[in-house]
Amino acid sequence: MISKEENILFAAEKLFAEKGFPGTSTREISKAANVNISMISYYFGSKEKLYEKLVEYRMKEGQFFSKELLERTDINEWEKVERIVDQFAGRVRNHRMFFRIMQREQLYSDNPQIVEFLKETKLSFITMYSKILESGLEKGIFTKNPPIYLLHSTVSGTLFYASNAKQMYKDFLKNEEDEMVFEETYFNELTQHIKHILKDLLGYEENK
Repeated sequence: MISKEENILFAAEKLFAEKGFPGTSTREISKAANVNISMISYYFGSKEKLYEKLVEYRMKEGQFFSKELLERTDINEWEKVERIVDQFAGRVRNHRMFFRIMQREQLYSDNPQIVEFLKETKLSFITMYSKILESGLEKGIFTKNPPIYLLHSTVSGTLFYASNAKQMYKDFLKNEEDEMVFEETYFNELTQHIKHILKDLLGYEENK
């Protein structure tokens, strides 16, 4: 059961993704969330603050996952990398509206608060990769030490591009499967592809 505040956030997220921040009005958000327009002021104060709260809300979900994963002792470093890829792919797939907003923000944002949120999130992921890589190298699980910022770019860049191009690839393949069936196969193949790349970059051998 989502709260009234979350209901407004999720309705706004869809509109921001479709129409952009300037093209979305608080009246449209209130209508989509089925609430009185005064509720937006009550919970957020303004459209700008609502937008910032949405970004903060989604970013914190990823940061919580990062902290929890690093603290796990029941899986090794490669298994942690696999979970990062699975989790990230799942978030891109299930929250595509939000990631569409973020890709736009990375190019055009003039909101210093959003820019800071983006920076913090990227740094938290890079820190997570760094700690996992360092530990994996010490234990001999990994034999290569690639530039950490490129490791993150390989995962995020591949996921974002492939997610945005999904329909183009479906058309190219002349695939006539139901959209959800194709998407399931597509993202499974995508995550496996990224894992194969990371195995080579990290020098991980499964049956070593």
